[in-house]
Amino acid sequence: MKEPLTTEQLLQGLKHYRRIARQDMLRAPETPHPDAFLRHAESRREVYAALGAYAETHASDEVIEHALELYRQLPFVTGTAEHEHPDIKGRENALENFFLLVGLDPKTRREARSKRPRLSEGVPAQG
Repeated sequence: MKEPLTTEQLLQGLKHYRRIARQDMLRAPETPHPDAFLRHAESRREVYAALGAYAETHASDEVIEHALELYRQLPFVTGTAEHEHPDIKGRENALENFFLLVGLDPKTRREARSKRPRLSEGVPAQG
């Protein structure tokens, strides 16, 4: 992992990602699956907001561990149609973007990914 980000850097990065998700929400009607695209962007934005709120009261390393735990809880939806499970895919995408932001070691992400449940074992499908 690279040099740990300060809380301020973490919050700035999350704010930037929230803005991108907001832009995606606005352009959802132009996409082939507007409802799914909108839910994907909303889910990403929700994750960024939640991580930002957590970062305001926790150290950077605690925020990263919290994000890893959220990632471990996400069911796998890889291989499903692009417009299926937009909530889960949006959360997954947001957490993976966060891991890039903080420079998380790819091995750590792979280990967390390997602990994720199959869709039938995890949370009910949404969207």
